[in-house]
Parts: sequence; structure tokens; C-alpha cells
Amino acid sequence: MTNELSNLKQWTQIKGENSWTMFKVLAEFVDGFETLNKIGPCISIFGSARTNPDHKYYKLAVATAERLSKEGFGIITGGGPGIMEAANKGAHNAKSPSVGLNIDLPFEQSHNPYIDPDKNLNYRYFFIRKVMFVKYAQAFVTLPGGFGTFDELFEVLTLIQTKKISKVPVILVGSEFWTGLKEWIKDVMLDQHQNISPKDMDLIPIVDTPEEVVEIINAFYSKDENNLKPNYEL
Repeated sequence: MTNELSNLKQWTQIKGENSWTMFKVLAEFVDGFETLNKIGPCISIFGSARTNPDHKYYKLAVATAERLSKEGFGIITGGGPGIMEAANKGAHNAKSPSVGLNIDLPFEQSHNPYIDPDKNLNYRYFFIRKVMFVKYAQAFVTLPGGFGTFDELFEVLTLIQTKKISKVPVILVGSEFWTGLKEWIKDVMLDQHQNISPKDMDLIPIVDTPEEVVEIINAFYSKDENNLKPNYEL
């Protein structure tokens, strides 16, 4: 009987913790929606947290974010160092909205200094952070990165492929990094196994300059049917 009561108490405690988790999740959603609803059109920029400021891709991320900012877009990043810092720096330099979606990690992630103080959001849950990345972005620009960058990239591609979000530009920056991946996707996923459709290859153009990024995005939104608005409604 003692063991049964102990197990019941433990189960009740777990159920109570799950209820409080729901409120924590809702609080993070509300905070993100209230902040990002006030900002105009934005571009989400993904990339490695490990890229040093003297690296060419860091400098390219700064230049790309500056160029996009001058086109009237705010910049959303994961809020950390590396490419994320570079993109926020570009937005900061061009005086456009600079958003950081920070995540609590056991071994890294402190927010970079180029995020607007009122747009510096902290998340405990990855899935909520991803919602904010996706919902408020009019395009996605992906520079070289690791597992986290690939996770974000393929999450977006899956949502577009399955029509869970609007089709918007997804641009890979850095041909020497991305070309091998795109060739593998075509040769293996498409040609050998037919795991994707031929038209899916059009979802991932590869470019090397900020001007090419801007050209793709401007061309997409110059069409009447493509409006600057959140990607989906919850």
C-alpha cells in the first residue's frame, strides 16, 4: 500500500508539472506574437554559431542583412554568435528591426549585442522558436552551418512542400558549401529513389552575393499574387 501511495503521489506530481508546462508554452507563444506582430516584413537568416568575425561567410552575412534591410526588411536570427550575430549586425548597421530568438542551451548561446533590446526574445522550447522563425518571415536565407542550420532549412522546405506554409523564397548562400548537397539531393533523392518531385529542386536556389539574394526576393514579391504577410494563421 505504501508503494502504491508513493506511485500515485509521483504520478499526480508529474501530471501537475505537465499542466504548468502548458502555461509556459502559451506564455512563450504570447510573448513572441505580441512582439513580432508589431514588426513589418522580415527575413529569417540561418547559419552557424561557430563562424568567426574574420570569416568570409560572417562578412557575407553582414552584407546580405544590410542589403535586405535597405530593401525594407527586418532581420530575424537565432540570436546567438557567428552567422546569427553577423546578420543582426547588418540589420543594426542599416537601422532596420533586428530580432533575436534565443534558445536556452546547456553549453552555449548568449545573445549577441546587435539585437534590438525590445526584440530580444528567449525561448525554452525549440518548437516555439521555430514557429516564430517561420510565421513572420517573407523569405529564408541560409548560410553555411551545422546540424541546427540543416534542421531549420529542411523544416522550412518540408512545410513549403506540404503546403503548411505559403511558398516563399528559400535561398542558399555559398555555392562551394551548398552545391554538393544539392547535387546529392538531385542524384540520390530524386533520380535514384524518386523521394521528391522534380519541381522541388526549384525550392533551393544557390547564390553567392547579397545582390542575388535581393534579386530573387524582389522578383518573387513583384508578382501580384505574392503578398507580404505572415506565412500562416494559427
